[in-house]
Amino acid sequence: MNDLLTIKEASVWASEFLKKDVTTSNISYLISYGKIRKICDNGSSLIKKNDLLKYYESFYGKREIDWKEQLGSDLNWHLSFDYLKESDTTKHVHRLHPYKGKYIPQLVEYFLDSHTDEFKKKKS
Repeated sequence: MNDLLTIKEASVWASEFLKKDVTTSNISYLISYGKIRKICDNGSSLIKKNDLLKYYESFYGKREIDWKEQLGSDLNWHLSFDYLKESDTTKHVHRLHPYKGKYIPQLVEYFLDSHTDEFKKKKS
């Protein structure tokens, strides 16, 4: 049973593992969208720690490597905003209805602010 975590325990474990805040809502989202499996035990929801570990290991770090293999090394991974929580990238309006043309507000901010990085130097 050590391998099974409650949603609260999973959020604490994931926060420590990723070194960023992972809320119980984040874990519930993963369950709702089938990213990790829920095991019911007498009315409480449990998840396997190993399932959570596999999800986060495949999601963080490996995604950048996989995409760069597919698209080439000139891919600007900073524009993926992979380091942000979903709530930071969707704001509150993107969950009101199932609009498929969503964009990350930080992307607009990135191009409108005055900072210059390698990507902006190449494109200007």
